[in-house]
Amino acid sequence: MTVSRAFLLLGTDEKEPEARRIEAGRLSADFAGGNLRTIRLAGKEVLRAISFLVRDRDWGTCEAEIGDLTVEEGQTGTVVRYSARFRSPDGALLDCSATIDLKPDRLVFDARFTPDRDFETARAGFAVLHPIVGVAGRPVEVEHGDGTVERSVFPDLIEPWQPFKDIAAITHEVSPGIEAECRFAGDVFEMEDQRNWTDGSYKTYVRPLELPWPYLLQARETVHQSVMLSIRTSGEALALEERGQENIRLSLRHNAGRLPQMGIGLRPDAAAEELGNAGLLKQKQVGARHLVCHFDPDAGHGLADLRHFRGVADASGCAVTLECFVPCKRPLDEELGEIAQLVRQSGIELASLAVSPSVDRQSTPPGSVWPECPPLEDIYAAARKAFPGVPLGGGMFSYFTELNRKRVPAEGLSYVTHCTNPIVHAADDTSLMQTFEALRDVTRSVRAIYGAKPYRIGPSTIAMRQNPYGSATKDNPFGKRIAMAARDPRHNALFGAAWTLAYAATVADAEPELLTLSTLAGPSGLIAGAGEPVEAGRARPLFHVLNWLAQLSDGLRIAVETSAPECVAGLGATLKRTTTLLLANLTPDLQRVMLPEAGARRLTLLDETWLRDGAGEPEAKAHQSDSLDLPAYAAARIDIL
Repeated sequence: MTVSRAFLLLGTDEKEPEARRIEAGRLSADFAGGNLRTIRLAGKEVLRAISFLVRDRDWGTCEAEIGDLTVEEGQTGTVVRYSARFRSPDGALLDCSATIDLKPDRLVFDARFTPDRDFETARAGFAVLHPIVGVAGRPVEVEHGDGTVERSVFPDLIEPWQPFKDIAAITHEVSPGIEAECRFAGDVFEMEDQRNWTDGSYKTYVRPLELPWPYLLQARETVHQSVMLSIRTSGEALALEERGQENIRLSLRHNAGRLPQMGIGLRPDAAAEELGNAGLLKQKQVGARHLVCHFDPDAGHGLADLRHFRGVADASGCAVTLECFVPCKRPLDEELGEIAQLVRQSGIELASLAVSPSVDRQSTPPGSVWPECPPLEDIYAAARKAFPGVPLGGGMFSYFTELNRKRVPAEGLSYVTHCTNPIVHAADDTSLMQTFEALRDVTRSVRAIYGAKPYRIGPSTIAMRQNPYGSATKDNPFGKRIAMAARDPRHNALFGAAWTLAYAATVADAEPELLTLSTLAGPSGLIAGAGEPVEAGRARPLFHVLNWLAQLSDGLRIAVETSAPECVAGLGATLKRTTTLLLANLTPDLQRVMLPEAGARRLTLLDETWLRDGAGEPEAKAHQSDSLDLPAYAAARIDIL
């Protein structure tokens, strides 16, 4: 059976909406799926996106059915018209009529939408994304609804709450002498710092979060919203020139600190498969040092699950961290004492324990009332009493957003921890790879809050481990790109390997002591299931990336900067007189990388050819050239002897 190239690269044959470039003079945008992406002025990104979005009551995205599409290109600009139909989970319909009018110095996106009956939604309307690279920390002017003007800056460190509210217009500098004003109409808009969720943007959206949600759009009542982007230039404006693709250069900084040890997540719902593959965790296999074991009494986890964790630990030789939710429904000493008794009965030896109150599994958005919860200091004190001598961690088992909004008292903790997820808001390929722009700021913000406190990240995977923003993660039985989904097909393919390597490269500057980027089994695990790019029961491509990272964890880190970080990410280490560089292509296009160090080189490549040939143990081959061609979503290891 012939497997498609898309399936090898992405784990799915589902096609993303085809993008069409629309232009007017030097202003351009990509139109796809009814929305605009990458609005540019002579190739310089002005806005990351202008989208009309409809969310269901659990913040899931209602997909748009596009119809009646027309594109009129004239001498003065381009006009796009279309209709869109959105369907809620209960079958209610929302029909939208939209127009996009693009001129050389102006863009207007206008939408009128009407439900056929009462339509329950968490949000319906426009969202505008400002980029963060070259924008974070820079001046911004915000006009409010009453006409007053606030002169401020885009947040540098990640803001837990909305940096700007009641927004009528936002003006920022694209480059010296070139300003972009984005004006909003039809509802009340505010901005959130989307880097909280590792989105590579600041998002200005309709309807303040402090208002109740979900809310109802009334049957057959039409709502009108619009966004207008205006470009203004002054005499000092510098010329912008579009650049063609260039070879990518690497800059290395040796002795850049330490690399994290690698962890693997365990979950009770995959117990049988985990125990059968525990041998993969030994040093000669993936090389993980730690098991991060998820334990939730409210989910019915108990003695049998702890015994399972012990079985995997015994078979693998890995240290065990218990990631434990505390119900907080009875006296804390009683609850944690019972958990400690179960741990003793199981015979499992804990290397560390992380605890979090059960109520913190759900997010508390701005304007909402915080749920009742014992003080974290009391929870930590009860955990220390129940588990004397066991290093104690605190933080969030969900995402950085929740840790940023509810900052744990770190004094006395052995480490702080959190996860991230790249598909909270968008699940397209480009958005996933853009999350690394924000991930660097996530770790920088953690260090600003907690200083040199030992720091652990994960389990963090493409798929969503839990949904703090709704009642459940989204099902994905057909392997599509779905936001907030519990499984994602790209984890299984080359994309997942490249994403995993880039994640490790991005967080390296923060020097986490433990990094967990996979579970052992299941949809976010190391082992392929049926209908994947590799044979069922064999290692997925990211297995080999994790093995490389584990091998380098005892070396001296080499920081690798690339001249095109949006295309290629990398990190390295010096170990036993060998310099090893790991590189990941974050794009579907071939990237040529110039190698900076001389010496006898050996290249190990995870690419489409390797995967099509059966994805066996990747072979290192001599590499004489001073450049390296990285195919689409390939991961490479270069050993310089």
